[in-house]
Amino acid sequence: MAKLYEEIVRRRTFGIISHPDAGKTTLTEKLLLFGGAIQEAGAVKSNKIRKTATSDFMEIERQRGISVATSVLSFEYRGRKINILDTPGHKDFAEDTYRTLTAVDSTIVVVDVAKGVEEQTEKLVHVCRLRDIPMMVFINKLDREGKDPFDLLDELEQKLGLKVVPLGFPIGMGQNFQGVYNLWEETIAIFENGSKQKVGTIREFKNLEDPVLKEIIGEEALEELRDNLEIVREVYPAFDRERYLKGELQPVFFGSALNNFGVRDLLNCFVEIAPPPQAKQADKRLVQPDEPQFTGFVFKIHANMDPRHRDRLAFVKIVSGIFERNKAYYHVRLNKRLKFSAPNMFFAQKKQVVDRAYPGDIVGLHDTGNFKIGDTLTEGEKLVFKGIPRFSPEHFRYINNEDPMKAKQLAKGIEQLTDEGVAQLFTLDVNGRKVIGTAGALQYDVIQYRLEHEYGAKCSYEPLSVYKAFWVETDNPEAPDYKEFLRVKQRYMAKDKDGLPVFLADSPFSVEMVKSEYPSVRLKEMAE
Repeated sequence: MAKLYEEIVRRRTFGIISHPDAGKTTLTEKLLLFGGAIQEAGAVKSNKIRKTATSDFMEIERQRGISVATSVLSFEYRGRKINILDTPGHKDFAEDTYRTLTAVDSTIVVVDVAKGVEEQTEKLVHVCRLRDIPMMVFINKLDREGKDPFDLLDELEQKLGLKVVPLGFPIGMGQNFQGVYNLWEETIAIFENGSKQKVGTIREFKNLEDPVLKEIIGEEALEELRDNLEIVREVYPAFDRERYLKGELQPVFFGSALNNFGVRDLLNCFVEIAPPPQAKQADKRLVQPDEPQFTGFVFKIHANMDPRHRDRLAFVKIVSGIFERNKAYYHVRLNKRLKFSAPNMFFAQKKQVVDRAYPGDIVGLHDTGNFKIGDTLTEGEKLVFKGIPRFSPEHFRYINNEDPMKAKQLAKGIEQLTDEGVAQLFTLDVNGRKVIGTAGALQYDVIQYRLEHEYGAKCSYEPLSVYKAFWVETDNPEAPDYKEFLRVKQRYMAKDKDGLPVFLADSPFSVEMVKSEYPSVRLKEMAE
Protein backbone atom coordinates (compact mmCIF):
# COMPACT_ATOMS: atom_id res chain seq x y z
CA MET A 1 0.00 0.00 0.00
CA ALA A 2 2.89 2.35 0.78
CA LYS A 3 4.21 1.71 -2.74
CA LEU A 4 0.78 2.48 -4.26
CA TYR A 5 0.54 5.78 -2.34
CA GLU A 6 4.09 6.72 -3.35
CA GLU A 7 3.34 6.11 -7.05
CA ILE A 8 0.06 8.07 -6.90
CA VAL A 9 1.72 11.11 -5.34
CA ARG A 10 4.39 11.31 -8.02
CA ARG A 11 2.02 11.21 -11.01
CA ARG A 12 0.70 14.17 -12.98
CA THR A 13 -1.82 13.46 -15.77
CA PHE A 14 -2.93 16.46 -17.80
CA GLY A 15 -4.31 17.52 -21.16
CA ILE A 16 -3.13 20.34 -23.41
CA ILE A 17 -5.97 22.27 -25.04
CA SER A 18 -6.13 25.16 -27.49
CA HIS A 19 -7.50 26.55 -30.72
CA PRO A 20 -5.78 25.10 -33.84
CA ASP A 21 -2.38 26.66 -34.61
CA ALA A 22 -1.80 28.09 -31.13
CA GLY A 23 1.27 25.81 -30.90
CA LYS A 24 -0.12 23.00 -28.77
CA THR A 25 1.66 20.12 -30.53
CA THR A 26 4.93 22.10 -30.48
CA LEU A 27 4.54 22.69 -26.74
CA THR A 28 3.91 18.96 -26.19
CA GLU A 29 7.13 18.15 -28.00
CA LYS A 30 9.13 20.71 -26.09
CA LEU A 31 7.86 19.33 -22.78
CA LEU A 32 9.16 15.93 -23.93
CA LEU A 33 12.41 17.57 -24.94
CA PHE A 34 12.89 19.20 -21.53
CA GLY A 35 11.86 15.95 -19.88
CA GLY A 36 14.65 14.21 -21.78
CA ALA A 37 12.17 11.88 -23.50
CA ILE A 38 13.34 12.95 -26.97
CA GLN A 39 16.69 14.36 -28.05
CA GLU A 40 15.44 16.52 -30.88
CA ALA A 41 12.10 18.06 -31.71
CA GLY A 42 10.54 18.37 -35.15
CA ALA A 43 8.20 21.20 -36.03
CA VAL A 44 4.96 19.75 -37.38
CA LYS A 45 4.69 22.34 -40.13
CA SER A 46 8.23 21.88 -41.49
CA ASN A 47 8.39 19.24 -44.23
CA LYS A 48 12.10 18.83 -43.78
CA ILE A 49 11.76 17.45 -40.28
CA ARG A 50 8.06 16.70 -40.21
CA LYS A 51 8.71 12.97 -39.94
CA THR A 52 10.02 13.49 -36.40
CA ALA A 53 6.90 15.23 -35.05
CA THR A 54 6.30 13.09 -32.02
CA SER A 55 2.65 13.33 -31.13
CA ASP A 56 0.93 13.26 -34.56
CA PHE A 57 0.48 9.53 -35.21
CA MET A 58 -1.81 9.23 -38.18
CA GLU A 59 -0.84 9.71 -41.81
CA ILE A 60 -3.68 12.15 -42.47
CA GLU A 61 -2.42 14.31 -39.57
CA ARG A 62 1.04 14.40 -41.08
CA GLN A 63 -0.39 15.41 -44.45
CA ARG A 64 -2.47 18.26 -43.06
CA GLY A 65 -0.26 19.32 -40.16
CA ILE A 66 -3.10 19.05 -37.65
CA SER A 67 -3.70 16.70 -34.75
CA VAL A 68 -6.88 14.69 -35.33
CA ALA A 69 -6.52 12.13 -32.55
CA THR A 70 -5.47 12.48 -28.95
CA SER A 71 -1.94 11.25 -28.36
CA VAL A 72 -0.81 9.86 -25.03
CA LEU A 73 2.78 10.47 -24.04
CA SER A 74 4.73 9.86 -20.82
CA PHE A 75 8.06 10.94 -19.43
CA GLU A 76 9.90 11.32 -16.12
CA TYR A 77 10.90 14.75 -14.81
CA ARG A 78 12.31 15.70 -11.41
CA GLY A 79 11.16 12.44 -9.85
CA ARG A 80 7.62 12.85 -11.22
CA LYS A 81 5.90 10.64 -13.79
CA ILE A 82 4.22 12.98 -16.29
CA ASN A 83 1.40 11.74 -18.56
CA ILE A 84 0.44 14.20 -21.33
CA LEU A 85 -2.73 13.89 -23.38
CA ASP A 86 -2.25 16.08 -26.46
CA THR A 87 -5.71 16.81 -27.85
CA PRO A 88 -6.91 17.88 -31.29
CA GLY A 89 -7.39 21.65 -31.44
CA HIS A 90 -9.47 21.52 -34.61
CA LYS A 91 -13.17 21.99 -33.83
CA ASP A 92 -14.12 19.11 -36.16
CA PHE A 93 -12.52 16.77 -33.62
CA ALA A 94 -13.85 18.45 -30.49
CA GLU A 95 -15.69 15.37 -29.26
CA ASP A 96 -12.41 13.45 -28.92
CA THR A 97 -11.11 16.33 -26.79
CA TYR A 98 -14.23 16.46 -24.58
CA ARG A 99 -13.85 12.73 -23.87
CA THR A 100 -10.16 13.15 -23.13
CA LEU A 101 -11.00 15.76 -20.50
CA THR A 102 -12.73 12.96 -18.52
CA ALA A 103 -9.29 11.30 -18.17
CA VAL A 104 -7.16 14.26 -17.02
CA ASP A 105 -6.55 15.72 -13.56
CA SER A 106 -5.57 19.17 -14.84
CA THR A 107 -5.02 21.06 -18.11
CA ILE A 108 -2.71 23.55 -19.76
CA VAL A 109 -4.47 26.02 -22.06
CA VAL A 110 -2.32 27.38 -24.91
CA VAL A 111 -3.13 30.85 -26.26
CA ASP A 112 -1.55 32.53 -29.30
CA VAL A 113 -0.11 35.94 -28.34
CA ALA A 114 -1.30 37.54 -31.61
CA LYS A 115 -4.78 36.01 -31.84
CA GLY A 116 -5.62 35.93 -28.14
CA VAL A 117 -8.61 33.87 -26.98
CA GLU A 118 -10.32 32.09 -29.90
CA GLU A 119 -13.65 30.31 -30.29
CA GLN A 120 -12.47 26.72 -29.77
CA THR A 121 -10.52 27.74 -26.64
CA GLU A 122 -13.72 29.21 -25.18
CA LYS A 123 -15.64 25.95 -25.70
CA LEU A 124 -12.92 23.74 -24.21
CA VAL A 125 -12.33 25.99 -21.22
CA HIS A 126 -16.10 26.01 -20.63
CA VAL A 127 -16.01 22.17 -20.38
CA CYS A 128 -13.06 22.39 -17.94
CA ARG A 129 -14.89 24.94 -15.81
CA LEU A 130 -18.04 22.78 -15.66
CA ARG A 131 -15.86 20.05 -14.18
CA ASP A 132 -13.71 22.36 -11.99
CA ILE A 133 -10.55 21.05 -13.68
CA PRO A 134 -7.46 23.00 -12.52
CA MET A 135 -6.02 25.03 -15.43
CA MET A 136 -2.72 26.74 -16.20
CA VAL A 137 -2.36 29.10 -19.20
CA PHE A 138 0.65 29.32 -21.51
CA ILE A 139 0.70 32.41 -23.76
CA ASN A 140 2.75 31.28 -26.74
CA LYS A 141 4.70 32.74 -29.72
CA LEU A 142 6.14 35.75 -27.87
CA ASP A 143 8.87 36.01 -30.52
CA ARG A 144 6.11 37.28 -32.87
CA GLU A 145 4.31 40.60 -32.72
CA GLY A 146 1.22 40.25 -30.54
CA LYS A 147 -1.21 41.85 -28.14
CA ASP A 148 -0.14 43.73 -25.03
CA PRO A 149 0.34 41.28 -22.09
CA PHE A 150 -2.15 43.16 -19.88
CA ASP A 151 -4.74 43.15 -22.69
CA LEU A 152 -4.29 39.38 -23.02
CA LEU A 153 -4.72 38.87 -19.27
CA ASP A 154 -7.94 40.96 -19.43
CA GLU A 155 -9.15 38.83 -22.34
CA LEU A 156 -8.56 35.61 -20.37
CA GLU A 157 -10.68 37.01 -17.54
CA GLN A 158 -13.46 38.47 -19.69
CA LYS A 159 -13.84 35.87 -22.45
CA LEU A 160 -13.02 32.74 -20.46
CA GLY A 161 -14.22 33.84 -17.03
CA LEU A 162 -10.85 32.95 -15.49
CA LYS A 163 -9.23 34.51 -12.43
CA VAL A 164 -5.63 34.83 -13.61
CA VAL A 165 -2.36 35.10 -11.70
CA PRO A 166 0.65 35.91 -13.89
CA LEU A 167 3.57 33.76 -12.71
CA GLY A 168 5.71 35.01 -15.59
CA PHE A 169 5.91 38.33 -17.41
CA PRO A 170 7.54 39.09 -20.77
CA ILE A 171 10.29 41.62 -21.40
CA GLY A 172 9.30 43.09 -24.75
CA MET A 173 7.58 41.21 -27.59
CA GLY A 174 8.12 40.26 -31.24
CA GLN A 175 11.27 41.96 -32.56
CA ASN A 176 11.91 43.43 -29.10
CA PHE A 177 11.32 40.20 -27.16
CA GLN A 178 14.20 39.86 -24.70
CA GLY A 179 13.08 37.34 -22.14
CA VAL A 180 10.70 36.53 -19.30
CA TYR A 181 10.66 37.40 -15.61
CA ASN A 182 9.56 34.35 -13.61
CA LEU A 183 7.51 35.50 -10.59
CA TRP A 184 7.23 31.90 -9.32
CA GLU A 185 10.99 31.42 -8.88
CA GLU A 186 11.92 35.14 -8.99
CA THR A 187 14.44 34.66 -11.80
CA ILE A 188 14.93 36.30 -15.18
CA ALA A 189 15.63 34.24 -18.30
CA ILE A 190 17.16 36.09 -21.23
CA PHE A 191 16.09 34.98 -24.71
CA GLU A 192 18.95 33.96 -27.00
CA ASN A 193 17.70 32.64 -30.33
CA GLY A 194 19.55 29.35 -30.73
CA SER A 195 18.62 25.96 -32.18
CA LYS A 196 14.87 25.33 -32.22
CA GLN A 197 15.36 21.56 -32.27
CA LYS A 198 17.56 21.17 -29.20
CA VAL A 199 17.37 22.62 -25.70
CA GLY A 200 19.45 25.79 -25.84
CA THR A 201 21.24 27.50 -22.97
CA ILE A 202 19.19 30.12 -21.16
CA ARG A 203 20.97 32.84 -19.18
CA GLU A 204 19.33 33.36 -15.82
CA PHE A 205 19.64 36.30 -13.46
CA LYS A 206 18.44 36.22 -9.87
CA ASN A 207 18.47 39.97 -9.40
CA LEU A 208 16.92 42.91 -11.28
CA GLU A 209 19.82 45.08 -10.08
CA ASP A 210 22.46 42.88 -11.78
CA PRO A 211 24.62 45.29 -13.88
CA VAL A 212 25.13 42.60 -16.57
CA LEU A 213 21.34 42.34 -16.98
CA LYS A 214 21.08 46.11 -17.45
CA GLU A 215 23.82 45.92 -20.06
CA ILE A 216 22.04 43.14 -22.00
CA ILE A 217 18.46 44.42 -22.07
CA GLY A 218 19.11 48.15 -21.69
CA GLU A 219 17.99 50.77 -19.15
CA GLU A 220 14.63 51.44 -20.85
CA ALA A 221 13.48 47.78 -20.99
CA LEU A 222 14.58 47.24 -17.38
CA GLU A 223 12.61 50.27 -16.20
CA GLU A 224 9.51 49.09 -18.10
CA LEU A 225 9.84 45.62 -16.54
CA ARG A 226 10.00 47.14 -13.02
CA ASP A 227 6.83 49.16 -13.72
CA ASN A 228 5.00 46.12 -15.15
CA LEU A 229 5.92 43.90 -12.19
CA GLU A 230 4.63 46.57 -9.80
CA ILE A 231 1.28 46.60 -11.65
CA VAL A 232 1.13 42.77 -11.61
CA ARG A 233 1.68 42.65 -7.86
CA GLU A 234 -0.91 45.35 -7.18
CA VAL A 235 -3.66 44.25 -9.60
CA TYR A 236 -3.57 40.43 -9.48
CA PRO A 237 -4.07 38.16 -6.45
CA ALA A 238 -1.19 36.22 -4.95
CA PHE A 239 -0.99 32.60 -6.10
CA ASP A 240 -2.94 30.22 -3.84
CA ARG A 241 -2.55 26.51 -4.59
CA GLU A 242 -5.83 25.54 -2.89
CA ARG A 243 -7.79 27.92 -5.08
CA TYR A 244 -5.93 26.70 -8.19
CA LEU A 245 -6.79 23.07 -7.34
CA LYS A 246 -10.46 23.98 -6.94
CA GLY A 247 -10.44 25.59 -10.41
CA GLU A 248 -10.89 29.10 -8.94
CA LEU A 249 -7.49 30.56 -9.92
CA GLN A 250 -5.39 30.11 -13.07
CA PRO A 251 -1.62 30.75 -13.22
CA VAL A 252 -0.31 32.26 -16.49
CA PHE A 253 3.12 31.80 -18.09
CA PHE A 254 4.55 33.43 -21.21
CA GLY A 255 7.00 31.98 -23.72
CA SER A 256 7.79 30.68 -27.20
CA ALA A 257 7.47 26.89 -27.46
CA LEU A 258 9.06 26.82 -30.93
CA ASN A 259 12.19 28.46 -29.50
CA ASN A 260 12.13 26.36 -26.28
CA PHE A 261 11.55 29.52 -24.32
CA GLY A 262 9.46 29.67 -21.15
CA VAL A 263 8.69 25.93 -21.38
CA ARG A 264 11.00 24.98 -18.52
CA ASP A 265 9.44 27.66 -16.26
CA LEU A 266 6.00 26.22 -17.02
CA LEU A 267 7.12 22.62 -16.43
CA ASN A 268 8.96 23.38 -13.17
CA CYS A 269 5.93 25.11 -11.72
CA PHE A 270 3.52 22.49 -13.09
CA VAL A 271 5.23 19.53 -11.38
CA GLU A 272 5.13 21.41 -8.07
CA ILE A 273 1.52 22.61 -8.05
CA ALA A 274 -0.54 20.33 -10.34
CA PRO A 275 -2.75 17.74 -8.65
CA PRO A 276 -1.87 14.04 -8.44
CA PRO A 277 -4.54 11.54 -9.65
CA GLN A 278 -7.98 12.43 -8.28
CA ALA A 279 -11.04 10.45 -7.14
CA LYS A 280 -13.65 9.75 -9.84
CA GLN A 281 -17.42 9.42 -9.61
CA ALA A 282 -18.94 6.07 -10.62
CA ASP A 283 -22.65 5.22 -10.80
CA LYS A 284 -22.67 3.75 -7.28
CA ARG A 285 -19.95 5.62 -5.40
CA LEU A 286 -16.86 7.84 -5.51
CA VAL A 287 -13.73 5.79 -6.30
CA GLN A 288 -10.53 6.93 -4.54
CA PRO A 289 -7.14 6.42 -6.27
CA ASP A 290 -5.52 4.75 -3.23
CA GLU A 291 -8.08 1.92 -3.04
CA PRO A 292 -6.22 -1.40 -3.39
CA GLN A 293 -8.67 -2.83 -5.97
CA PHE A 294 -7.99 -1.89 -9.60
CA THR A 295 -10.58 0.14 -11.58
CA GLY A 296 -10.25 1.95 -14.88
CA PHE A 297 -12.28 3.14 -17.88
CA VAL A 298 -11.84 3.38 -21.65
CA PHE A 299 -11.89 6.99 -22.86
CA LYS A 300 -10.46 6.46 -26.33
CA ILE A 301 -10.05 3.74 -28.95
CA HIS A 302 -7.50 4.10 -31.70
CA ALA A 303 -7.41 1.65 -34.59
CA ASN A 304 -4.42 0.86 -36.75
CA MET A 305 -1.90 3.08 -34.99
CA ASP A 306 0.74 1.07 -36.79
CA PRO A 307 -0.31 0.62 -40.46
CA ARG A 308 1.91 -2.49 -40.73
CA HIS A 309 -0.14 -4.28 -38.07
CA ARG A 310 -3.92 -4.15 -38.01
CA ASP A 311 -4.00 -3.25 -34.34
CA ARG A 312 -6.63 -1.50 -32.28
CA LEU A 313 -5.78 -0.02 -28.92
CA ALA A 314 -8.22 0.86 -26.18
CA PHE A 315 -6.80 3.60 -23.95
CA VAL A 316 -7.66 2.98 -20.31
CA LYS A 317 -7.26 5.60 -17.59
CA ILE A 318 -6.41 3.87 -14.31
CA VAL A 319 -8.53 5.31 -11.51
CA SER A 320 -7.56 3.12 -8.53
CA GLY A 321 -5.32 0.23 -7.49
CA ILE A 322 -2.56 -1.37 -9.55
CA PHE A 323 -3.06 -2.70 -13.08
CA GLU A 324 -0.99 -5.86 -13.70
CA ARG A 325 -0.08 -7.57 -16.93
CA ASN A 326 -1.58 -11.07 -17.47
CA LYS A 327 -4.07 -10.66 -14.64
CA ALA A 328 -7.75 -11.30 -15.47
CA TYR A 329 -9.97 -8.23 -15.09
CA TYR A 330 -13.74 -7.93 -15.15
CA HIS A 331 -15.30 -6.17 -18.16
CA VAL A 332 -18.51 -4.80 -16.62
CA ARG A 333 -20.60 -4.28 -19.79
CA LEU A 334 -19.75 -7.69 -21.31
CA ASN A 335 -19.90 -9.42 -17.92
CA LYS A 336 -16.72 -11.40 -18.63
CA ARG A 337 -13.09 -11.57 -17.59
CA LEU A 338 -10.25 -10.58 -19.91
CA LYS A 339 -6.46 -10.92 -19.68
CA PHE A 340 -3.95 -8.58 -21.32
CA SER A 341 -0.56 -10.03 -22.19
CA ALA A 342 0.98 -6.91 -23.73
CA PRO A 343 -0.39 -3.70 -22.17
CA ASN A 344 1.37 -0.66 -23.70
CA MET A 345 2.49 2.69 -22.45
CA PHE A 346 3.88 5.43 -24.66
CA PHE A 347 7.25 6.90 -24.02
CA ALA A 348 7.48 9.64 -26.66
CA GLN A 349 6.51 7.70 -29.82
CA LYS A 350 7.85 4.35 -28.65
CA LYS A 351 5.35 1.84 -27.35
CA GLN A 352 6.60 -0.21 -24.41
CA VAL A 353 5.00 -3.25 -22.83
CA VAL A 354 4.52 -2.61 -19.09
CA ASP A 355 4.10 -5.07 -16.22
CA ARG A 356 2.25 -2.71 -13.90
CA ALA A 357 0.62 0.67 -14.03
CA TYR A 358 -0.75 2.97 -11.33
CA PRO A 359 -3.59 5.49 -10.88
CA GLY A 360 -3.20 8.39 -13.29
CA ASP A 361 -1.46 6.22 -15.90
CA ILE A 362 -2.91 5.62 -19.35
CA VAL A 363 -2.52 2.05 -20.63
CA GLY A 364 -3.10 0.95 -24.23
CA LEU A 365 -4.77 -2.48 -24.39
CA HIS A 366 -4.81 -4.48 -27.62
CA ASP A 367 -8.43 -4.93 -28.56
CA THR A 368 -10.14 -7.39 -30.87
CA GLY A 369 -13.48 -5.60 -30.61
CA ASN A 370 -14.32 -6.05 -26.92
CA PHE A 371 -14.19 -2.36 -26.06
CA LYS A 372 -16.38 0.66 -26.59
CA ILE A 373 -15.74 4.14 -25.28
CA GLY A 374 -16.92 4.39 -21.66
CA ASP A 375 -16.35 0.71 -20.79
CA THR A 376 -15.24 0.02 -17.22
CA LEU A 377 -12.73 -2.62 -16.05
CA THR A 378 -12.56 -3.72 -12.40
CA GLU A 379 -11.40 -6.65 -10.28
CA GLY A 380 -15.00 -7.86 -10.00
CA GLU A 381 -17.04 -4.94 -8.69
CA LYS A 382 -20.00 -3.97 -10.88
CA LEU A 383 -19.58 -0.25 -11.29
CA VAL A 384 -19.57 2.13 -14.25
CA PHE A 385 -17.72 5.44 -14.41
CA LYS A 386 -19.97 8.33 -15.34
CA GLY A 387 -19.64 11.30 -17.59
CA ILE A 388 -18.15 10.05 -20.88
CA PRO A 389 -20.20 12.30 -23.15
CA ARG A 390 -21.60 11.83 -26.66
CA PHE A 391 -22.85 15.08 -28.13
CA SER A 392 -25.29 15.63 -30.95
CA PRO A 393 -23.32 15.80 -34.21
CA GLU A 394 -23.40 18.99 -36.29
CA HIS A 395 -23.18 17.35 -39.73
CA PHE A 396 -25.12 14.42 -41.22
CA ARG A 397 -24.67 12.44 -44.44
CA TYR A 398 -25.89 9.15 -45.84
CA ILE A 399 -23.00 6.74 -46.36
CA ASN A 400 -23.04 4.55 -49.49
CA ASN A 401 -20.92 1.56 -50.44
CA GLU A 402 -18.99 2.20 -53.66
CA ASP A 403 -17.75 -1.39 -54.06
CA PRO A 404 -20.41 -4.14 -53.61
CA MET A 405 -17.63 -6.75 -53.27
CA LYS A 406 -16.37 -4.98 -50.14
CA ALA A 407 -19.61 -4.69 -48.15
CA LYS A 408 -18.16 -6.68 -45.21
CA GLN A 409 -15.02 -4.55 -45.03
CA LEU A 410 -17.09 -1.36 -45.15
CA ALA A 411 -19.41 -2.56 -42.36
CA LYS A 412 -16.43 -3.57 -40.19
CA GLY A 413 -14.62 -0.29 -40.88
CA ILE A 414 -17.66 1.83 -40.00
CA GLU A 415 -18.25 -0.18 -36.85
CA GLN A 416 -14.66 0.20 -35.66
CA LEU A 417 -14.40 3.89 -36.53
CA THR A 418 -17.63 4.66 -34.68
CA ASP A 419 -16.43 2.57 -31.70
CA GLU A 420 -13.41 4.86 -31.68
CA GLY A 421 -15.69 7.87 -31.50
CA VAL A 422 -14.47 9.35 -34.80
CA ALA A 423 -18.14 9.70 -35.78
CA GLN A 424 -21.59 8.48 -34.77
CA LEU A 425 -23.65 5.98 -36.71
CA PHE A 426 -27.44 6.15 -36.95
CA THR A 427 -29.67 3.61 -38.73
CA LEU A 428 -33.00 4.95 -39.99
CA ASP A 429 -36.02 2.97 -38.72
CA VAL A 430 -37.98 3.45 -41.92
CA ASN A 431 -35.53 1.97 -44.47
CA GLY A 432 -32.40 0.85 -42.61
CA ARG A 433 -30.15 3.39 -44.35
CA LYS A 434 -26.94 4.30 -42.52
CA VAL A 435 -26.29 7.91 -41.54
CA ILE A 436 -22.92 9.19 -40.36
CA GLY A 437 -23.00 12.12 -37.94
CA THR A 438 -19.84 14.12 -37.17
CA ALA A 439 -18.79 17.21 -35.24
CA GLY A 440 -17.20 18.71 -38.37
CA ALA A 441 -16.98 18.26 -42.12
CA LEU A 442 -13.28 17.38 -42.04
CA GLN A 443 -14.12 14.09 -40.34
CA TYR A 444 -15.81 12.82 -43.50
CA ASP A 445 -12.43 13.06 -45.27
CA VAL A 446 -10.76 11.22 -42.39
CA ILE A 447 -13.39 8.44 -42.49
CA GLN A 448 -13.15 8.06 -46.27
CA TYR A 449 -9.35 8.01 -46.14
CA ARG A 450 -9.19 5.50 -43.31
CA LEU A 451 -11.87 3.20 -44.76
CA GLU A 452 -9.89 2.99 -47.99
CA HIS A 453 -6.38 2.72 -46.55
CA GLU A 454 -7.09 0.59 -43.49
CA TYR A 455 -10.06 -1.54 -44.53
CA GLY A 456 -9.82 -1.54 -48.35
CA ALA A 457 -13.40 -0.21 -48.59
CA LYS A 458 -14.65 2.72 -50.65
CA CYS A 459 -17.58 4.90 -49.65
CA SER A 460 -19.38 7.97 -50.94
CA TYR A 461 -21.70 10.37 -49.17
CA GLU A 462 -25.07 11.90 -49.91
CA PRO A 463 -26.31 15.08 -48.27
CA LEU A 464 -29.03 14.77 -45.65
CA SER A 465 -30.91 17.72 -44.23
CA VAL A 466 -30.83 17.23 -40.47
CA TYR A 467 -30.63 20.08 -37.97
CA LYS A 468 -29.64 18.01 -34.91
CA ALA A 469 -29.85 14.53 -33.41
CA PHE A 470 -31.73 14.15 -30.12
CA TRP A 471 -31.76 11.08 -27.93
CA VAL A 472 -35.37 10.30 -27.02
CA GLU A 473 -36.39 9.44 -23.47
CA THR A 474 -39.71 8.92 -21.72
CA ASP A 475 -40.85 7.78 -18.29
CA ASN A 476 -43.80 5.94 -19.82
CA PRO A 477 -43.34 4.09 -23.16
CA GLU A 478 -47.11 3.30 -23.10
CA ALA A 479 -48.16 6.96 -22.92
CA PRO A 480 -50.53 7.78 -25.83
CA ASP A 481 -48.62 10.96 -26.76
CA TYR A 482 -45.30 9.03 -26.85
CA LYS A 483 -46.80 6.41 -29.19
CA GLU A 484 -48.29 9.20 -31.30
CA PHE A 485 -44.88 10.92 -31.49
CA LEU A 486 -43.24 7.68 -32.75
CA ARG A 487 -45.99 7.26 -35.38
CA VAL A 488 -46.01 10.85 -36.65
CA LYS A 489 -42.21 11.24 -36.67
CA GLN A 490 -41.51 7.73 -37.98
CA ARG A 491 -39.46 8.86 -40.96
CA TYR A 492 -37.22 10.99 -38.68
CA MET A 493 -36.55 8.20 -36.17
CA ALA A 494 -33.32 6.20 -36.05
CA LYS A 495 -31.30 4.01 -33.68
CA ASP A 496 -27.80 4.84 -32.54
CA LYS A 497 -25.03 2.27 -32.25
CA ASP A 498 -26.31 1.05 -28.90
CA GLY A 499 -29.89 0.71 -30.15
CA LEU A 500 -31.09 3.86 -28.36
CA PRO A 501 -33.90 5.80 -30.12
CA VAL A 502 -32.80 9.03 -31.79
CA PHE A 503 -34.92 11.78 -33.36
CA LEU A 504 -33.21 13.41 -36.38
CA ALA A 505 -34.86 16.83 -36.27
CA ASP A 506 -34.98 18.76 -39.54
CA SER A 507 -35.31 22.22 -37.96
CA PRO A 508 -35.38 24.11 -34.65
CA PHE A 509 -39.10 24.63 -35.28
CA SER A 510 -39.86 20.87 -35.30
CA VAL A 511 -37.95 20.51 -31.99
CA GLU A 512 -40.15 23.16 -30.40
CA MET A 513 -43.27 21.47 -31.84
CA VAL A 514 -42.29 18.12 -30.28
CA LYS A 515 -41.69 19.76 -26.90
CA SER A 516 -45.11 21.45 -26.90
CA GLU A 517 -47.23 18.67 -28.45
CA TYR A 518 -45.76 15.56 -26.81
CA PRO A 519 -45.19 16.33 -23.10
CA SER A 520 -44.01 12.81 -22.16
CA VAL A 521 -41.16 12.95 -24.73
CA ARG A 522 -37.76 14.21 -23.54
CA LEU A 523 -35.20 15.26 -26.19
CA LYS A 524 -31.57 15.21 -25.07
CA GLU A 525 -28.60 16.68 -26.96
CA MET A 526 -26.14 14.50 -25.10
CA ALA A 527 -25.93 10.83 -24.18
CA GLU A 528 -23.53 9.40 -21.60
